[in-house]
Amino acid sequence: MDQPVYTPHQLAHVLRGQRQFKGLTQKAAGQTVGLLPKTVSALESHPERSSVESLFKLLSALDLELVLRPKGSDVREPSPEGW
Repeated sequence: MDQPVYTPHQLAHVLRGQRQFKGLTQKAAGQTVGLLPKTVSALESHPERSSVESLFKLLSALDLELVLRPKGSDVREPSPEGW
């Protein structure tokens, strides 16, 4: 199932939800890809303050992938941040 993400807040929610769905603690998810639990926590609370490298590591640990597509190729939800 695809999960569109339009804001950092939505990204944080998806990352946390996927980790919990997989039954992983922040420590366990981070250990698989060399991230500290505090880095996983930061990605799950304020991803806009984290590095792209850390994001890709956590995506890998959660078996997620980043897909970019042109705007308008699917139905968009309005976002409060105007993204």
